[in-house]
This record gives sequence, C-alpha cells and structure tokens, in this order.
Amino acid sequence: MPQTRYSRPVTSKAEIVEEYLAEIPGDRRATIEAVRQVILEHLPQGIQETMQYGMIGYSVPHSIYPHGYHCDPKQPLPFAGLASQKNHLSLYLFCIYVDKAMYQRFVAGAEAAKKKLDMGKGCIRFQRVEDLPLDVLAETLRAVTAKEFIAQYESTLPEKVRAKRSQSPQP
Repeated sequence: MPQTRYSRPVTSKAEIVEEYLAEIPGDRRATIEAVRQVILEHLPQGIQETMQYGMIGYSVPHSIYPHGYHCDPKQPLPFAGLASQKNHLSLYLFCIYVDKAMYQRFVAGAEAAKKKLDMGKGCIRFQRVEDLPLDVLAETLRAVTAKEFIAQYESTLPEKVRAKRSQSPQP
C-alpha cells in the first residue's frame, strides 16, 4: 500500500514551462526534466503541455473539450501535472485519479518494479527520478486516449453536473 503524507503546495507565477524550469534549483530541475521527458514522449494525442495551477500541466484543451474542468470551467481539463513542492517533487496523474482500474495497475506495476510509492489517490510524491517507475508511468500514459480520459472523467462527475452539461450546449 502506498505511503501518504501531505504538505502545502508551492505554486509558481511562471507563465511558460521554460520560466518554471528556470526557477527550480539544478538538482531538482534535472529530476523534473527527466520525468517531463518521459511524459512528453508518451503523452496521448490531443493533450497539451501548459502552465496550470502554478506547475507544469498536461491538459485537454478547450478546443477538444470545451466544458473544461468542472471545478473551474475556464481551465482546460487537467490530465497530469508535474511540480517542485517545498519538501518533495510531485507527479499528479488525473488519469489514475478518475479510473480505479488504472490506479490499481499503476500501483501494481510500481510494486513489481520494486518502487515504494509515497502517494495519494492521484499524486505521487518523490525526491529522485529513481523513486518513480518510469516504465509504468510511460505505460499508463500510453494506455488512455484523450477521448477515453474525457469519458472516464465525465463518468465521475456528480449527476447534477452531468445533467446540467447535457441540457446546455457546449461553451
């Protein structure tokens, strides 16, 4: 079972990924860049890298999913995120957060790779790139299309939100 602990997130005012990376100290930057490279190589078609919520974000743009994120429809639908926090680095995988089977496959893959994860439902906290099962991350990203992710995300929305969306035209 993954360990869990929480700390307050650290957000950046950077508007582009390169600015964000420049703010991160060298050792942490190298780790973030290594994980980022794996994400970029295996990101499903249609998912874009942006700055979102003060971190590197990977999201379904409004051009594909006009409704956006139900918590803040002005934001594109988050798919993943990568951040340098105060006490650790974080990898947020919304795709495992909304899909219990995918979460279980991720955890099982990490255990098979002998990685002891420090994670919550969709957030993996780590210190070094060696802490992450990068092959499992790549497999997880390849396992879902943007369309499948949207469908899985929508299935988790409260009935009230789904009903409202079905009655109104897409923004």
